Amino acid sequence: MKFIRQIIKSQSSQDKKFSGELKKILGFTPRNILFYKKAFLHRSIKEVNEIGNPRNYERLEFLGDAMLGAVIASYLFKKVPSGDEGYLTQMRSKIVSREHLNELGRDLDLIRFVKSSVSKSKFGENINGNVFEALIGAIYRDRGYKYCKKFVYKRVIKPYVDIEKLEGKVTSYKSLFIEWCQKEKQNFNYDVYEDSGNDTVRHFSVKLYLGKKLIAKGRSTSKKKAEEVASKRAYFAYQNKIDTV
Repeated sequence: MKFIRQIIKSQSSQDKKFSGELKKILGFTPRNILFYKKAFLHRSIKEVNEIGNPRNYERLEFLGDAMLGAVIASYLFKKVPSGDEGYLTQMRSKIVSREHLNELGRDLDLIRFVKSSVSKSKFGENINGNVFEALIGAIYRDRGYKYCKKFVYKRVIKPYVDIEKLEGKVTSYKSLFIEWCQKEKQNFNYDVYEDSGNDTVRHFSVKLYLGKKLIAKGRSTSKKKAEEVASKRAYFAYQNKIDTV
């Protein structure tokens, strides 16, 4: 405790405020605030360290992704002793899906801490999940695996993980739709094209055809997301047929 008090005493008033906000999210006081400041530093700032390497949250994001995966894997291994490798991998993928990580980042309003040279209104949806993972990476650098585990249990597992609900959760409507088409020997086609219009952020639209029939449309900030939107709409349009196969 004495070590922590000394660090807090040496911090600037701005850092103290940041540390206080983080404590509400983390459940503990950060020791080295520099790790956490880096976790919210966008690459557009173009900062470099003393040897010229970029300083932004991307490396911490990579580390946080690995730590999150490890904690979730350990939890599932103990929680579902009957689950084989394929089952456990699928369940972990559902918990750490990009959609879910974005939701976690939004719920904590982590974007308020991001420092960037571009307007936050121009950020894609994934910024929320990216900084959530970077925050976990910062926790690992600051406090180690034990505190990563405590944070993941507090913010991910306890409030969100329900094994029974996850078992029925669809992680990719595109994969589900394609699998159905292949089983039923149905021809399909995703017609993707750029459709930014008046948007400042690049957008793509997609038309999904079953045979020659247009069955769904989708639009998003990437081709992959647009295809998933269209696939989800197609799934619900054909749900009675797909679910019976």
